Amino acid sequence: MECIRMAGKPVAEAYRADITARVAAAKAQGKTVTLAIVTVGEDPASFVYRGRLLKTAESVGASSVCVELPETAVTADVLAALDKLNRDPAITGILPMMPMPAHIDSRAVGAALAPAKDMDCLHPANMGALFLGEGRWAACTPRACLATLKHYGIALAGKRAVVLGRSNVVGKPVALLLLQENCTVTLCHSHTRDLPALLREADVVVAAIGRADFVQPDMVKDGVVLVDVGINVTDRGLRGDIDPAAAAKASAYTPVPGGIGAVSNMMMMDALTRNL
Repeated sequence: MECIRMAGKPVAEAYRADITARVAAAKAQGKTVTLAIVTVGEDPASFVYRGRLLKTAESVGASSVCVELPETAVTADVLAALDKLNRDPAITGILPMMPMPAHIDSRAVGAALAPAKDMDCLHPANMGALFLGEGRWAACTPRACLATLKHYGIALAGKRAVVLGRSNVVGKPVALLLLQENCTVTLCHSHTRDLPALLREADVVVAAIGRADFVQPDMVKDGVVLVDVGINVTDRGLRGDIDPAAAAKASAYTPVPGGIGAVSNMMMMDALTRNL
């Protein structure tokens, strides 16, 4: 069985020219194109993601600013920073890095975003539009998963998909997007019973739980499609949520690094430039 290595760079490059042209056209009209990234604390995975986003923004001609709040910041501090960015006409889009520390009210953070500047579909109005299938965009990483599957010609209609993780920025929205593609979707989490048995029934597995090498080869069937969203900083370097050995059983898989991350960054630029 031939296995497709679904590298992210070719997918991202398929979008680059159009996005770069949008940025150039906006600048020609005197508009600024700037992404503001808000972090709280020093989560290593968030910093890896942020660093790559900054490079991607620069590569398409967009600008970026970083608002770094300490681990000791409270929800009110985050909301104050967002309010300032909402009111700044030079800021095109805003990305609060999730997950934030547990003492931060993430729902309040999402609700405080100006919906038009909400780059990762965190505002309730944007989430509701996604649920109805009427949104302008979904969160960038779920969009990257679907863009990658489509780029490599993976048929989805009628397939059984299992999503590991129920976060508002990956698990739930990617489940909705797969449902819109006529998959039968099972959304799993820390309380799911008999998880390995569910995984072994899946035609498509999307792993987004933030646990390095969690999905082992004996948890998936031959011919499965593996989409790894995990970015885990370990003493062995960056690792995904799926053990690379599981790829030996797959018909297609996304590597880590070099997979969904590169596409997610470009989806962020796509969302940013659709605001122009």
